[in-house]
Amino acid sequence: MPSRYDGFVLALGGGGGRGLAHIGVLAALEERRLRPDAIIGVSIGALFGAMYALDPDAERLRRRVLDFLRSDAIANLQLPQLQQQEEPSASFLDRWMALGRQSLLYVRAATDIALVDAELLITVADTLCGRHTFADTQIPFSCVAVSFPGGDCTVFDRGDLVHSVAASMAIPGIFAPVEVDGTRFVDGGLASEIPALEARRRATDQQCVVAVNVGAKPSACAPHPTHMLGMLDWASLVKSYYLRRYDKEHAEVLIEPLVGDVQWDDFSHPEDEIAR
Repeated sequence: MPSRYDGFVLALGGGGGRGLAHIGVLAALEERRLRPDAIIGVSIGALFGAMYALDPDAERLRRRVLDFLRSDAIANLQLPQLQQQEEPSASFLDRWMALGRQSLLYVRAATDIALVDAELLITVADTLCGRHTFADTQIPFSCVAVSFPGGDCTVFDRGDLVHSVAASMAIPGIFAPVEVDGTRFVDGGLASEIPALEARRRATDQQCVVAVNVGAKPSACAPHPTHMLGMLDWASLVKSYYLRRYDKEHAEVLIEPLVGDVQWDDFSHPEDEIAR
């Protein structure tokens, strides 16, 4: 941390499975006896930021997340695959079944607002954070979401913690919008991939902004897109990449774990991601 500052506000960005690296960053800060004066998160950064703000111990956070990912509850988080990868030896019947699953996905994409109900995110946030309010945190905490359909960037810092965190994680099209106080919200990453600007607005002149970027480069979209859904995924990565470049300008300190080409929905090797 630059010597002219007395403290810092920590901004944790979005990135799905890559966000597990936030836990490793928090552990590294603890090792250096650096405790944030406040935390603001978006998407997966909102979830881990809220958990740490409630109980500022990186090792306990790591254990809770790993226990959750290894539990039976994680089976409920399996999402429909947007791109079905077939084994070279797949039988004729297997290929036809895969085609049927893909066709059902296209039908749902045309008729439903999302693939997964909002209750799933609320359950995850409730399981990992508990039924708390923002006032219960040991470190001041806030998170970012975007109103639907208004599109207004909203920073939650009071009231119910679980629904606010769930709203910040509600990726449009994947998860249904989450209702908070009568208004529906979706993933805050639409407005701010790394909430460094919001952190700057909350920091004093004596506090710097430390931002953690766990975003992927467009080249991380593998395999290279060969169909419409793949192209949409690639376009989203490009948009996010350039939005993060703008976000990073508002931070005095930038931390970028080596997340590589880990996909946003890949939680299969959590300990490796935390160690990055």
